Amino acid sequence: MLTPLYREIRPEGWLRRQLEIQAHGLSGHLHEVWPDVRESAWIGGACEGWERVPYWLDGLIPLAHLLGDESLIRTANRYVHSIIARQQEDGWICPCAKEERAGYDAWAVLLIGKVLALHCAFTDDQAAEDALYLAMKNLHNLLQSGEIRLFDWGKFRWYEGYVPLLHLYSKKPEDWMPDLARMLRDQGAEYENFTGLWKRPMNKWTFETHIVNICMMLKSEALCCSLLGEAYTGKAGRLLAILERYNGTAVGTLTGDECLSGTGNQQGTELCAVVELMYSYSWLYAVTGDRQWADRLEKAAFNALPATFTDDMWAHQYDQMVNQPACIAFPGKSFFRTNNSEAHLFGLEPHYGCCTANFSQGWPKLALGSMLRSCAGVVIAHLLPASMQTDLDGKSVCIRVKSDYPFRHSASITVSAREPAAFELAVRVPAWAKDVRLNGKKAAIRSGHIRLRRTWQGETELTLTMTAAPHMVRRPGDLRAVEYGALVFSLPVETEYRMKEYTQNGVARSFPYCDYELIPQSPWNYGFAGRALCVREHPIGDVPFSSLQPPLTISASMAQVPWDWADGYDSVPAAYPASRTAITPAREILLVPYGCAKLRMTEMPLCRDT
Repeated sequence: MLTPLYREIRPEGWLRRQLEIQAHGLSGHLHEVWPDVRESAWIGGACEGWERVPYWLDGLIPLAHLLGDESLIRTANRYVHSIIARQQEDGWICPCAKEERAGYDAWAVLLIGKVLALHCAFTDDQAAEDALYLAMKNLHNLLQSGEIRLFDWGKFRWYEGYVPLLHLYSKKPEDWMPDLARMLRDQGAEYENFTGLWKRPMNKWTFETHIVNICMMLKSEALCCSLLGEAYTGKAGRLLAILERYNGTAVGTLTGDECLSGTGNQQGTELCAVVELMYSYSWLYAVTGDRQWADRLEKAAFNALPATFTDDMWAHQYDQMVNQPACIAFPGKSFFRTNNSEAHLFGLEPHYGCCTANFSQGWPKLALGSMLRSCAGVVIAHLLPASMQTDLDGKSVCIRVKSDYPFRHSASITVSAREPAAFELAVRVPAWAKDVRLNGKKAAIRSGHIRLRRTWQGETELTLTMTAAPHMVRRPGDLRAVEYGALVFSLPVETEYRMKEYTQNGVARSFPYCDYELIPQSPWNYGFAGRALCVREHPIGDVPFSSLQPPLTISASMAQVPWDWADGYDSVPAAYPASRTAITPAREILLVPYGCAKLRMTEMPLCRDT
């Protein structure tokens, strides 16, 4: 299995800049402005004492350590130690009284276990190691005695408990650990029983069709294999085939607002689902070594993730839509199946606060997984700008990747070793890549990777180049979306940001942590008037996925077509145009990366006779 280099990897280039934007935005200030973190019951306050502080720490901890940000590290440590200080004598760690445990959803126990394991991976905090051990042993005892049982969220997220158990088992294996893993699975939901519910989404909230549960679940078999030594049978691929057929999107995610919502291009996808899908794919790649999972991870990370934030990462959406030419509160009935009329606005806490806390894990965990340890050496899983310093073959080795990937399709890889060090350097090659060359020569690719097994000494420079062609892919309703490498491209809609400052339920929205409606200022009803697509490269600025200065554009010939709003709405487009006949002359329009376009059209028709 591939494992992260928690303390040895450092992001560089545009990736570091993106993490800095996150640290300077809502993630790095949530404990100052949001009562559910600032005054949480986890640290002795009176506000929410269940998932929100653990969710936030799950992203803040790797963010702080990857950046080496001492202020954020101190903040994370303060929260962790405050939680540990309140742990009860028998090991129960969540903020509820003993007599309330049976009615307290154990999902929070699993989640705080993940957080403590992550904290321990970055630090030498023995107090946290001891607290994690006691918390999971206590969970084992309570489930074994029948004092508590899994229900609701804990029942549908049982596999999340395997993450802290894997950490503990790797340190000091004990028989109760796999025993607890089996108890969790026995009391947990079996998702293969629910596939019939995924084929015809309903306007009904259920645990079985909840998008975040499903995105988390995809890694469950991989986790079981790692902890229980069971054979991997490809469960994730089987279930994903059904999910994508009936609920897939052009950017590699699934619709769900909050529950599965079909293939309509104006249906929503919850932000929590994006980051949890990424996390599941990272586990699947680590366990199987199959590059498809890393490819899928990149498609979600480079498109859906940045699309759902303002450029400064102070505001986010709960739901994003692939075709999203407006983000205005729906008058009257919500367009979404199971979310309210403001879930697609950008803000502090649109709809529910789970995404406010949980989005923080997205970018840091992607960076953390860019280079991984293997039993043979190191795998460069994603050609992102980063460096790592570690010991291989008993020798100190530094590996640095310089790249502007995914905005450019080349990378410079430097391997430095003062003493001879024998190990394998594997580089994952995306499935879309063509004409892959290493130092100018055609690269040998085995199982989706370039594998260099040799004794390294001194400084070795490797130059990797790949090519890709922009192309159209077919979407439901005979629409088209444009892809180039790992990026999906959209027609950008000029945007007016309408700020909303107010206080609701005692929580203030005040700049910069305010809410925004996004008002369209240009036409959106376009189709492709030709098939030619031309890529143009631009400088990568301080905001990598800038809505104002995108690092790539694609020129396309486009014309307006008869395309109205959905019936009963004036800010949601119909799923398909009324006609494919152009109603304006064709002209050249620049498409931008999906992640750069906050208002956009992504699935569009080919105009008639093109």
